[in-house]
Amino acid sequence: MNFLHLILLGLLQGLTEFLPISSSAHLILLP
Repeated sequence: MNFLHLILLGLLQGLTEFLPISSSAHLILLP
């Protein structure tokens, strides 16, 4: 996992805080 991947994960989790999608789901869906 590189630095860019960490940034993308942070952006996704930040945006999905306003949605009924849990941030843990992205950790499972994304490689």
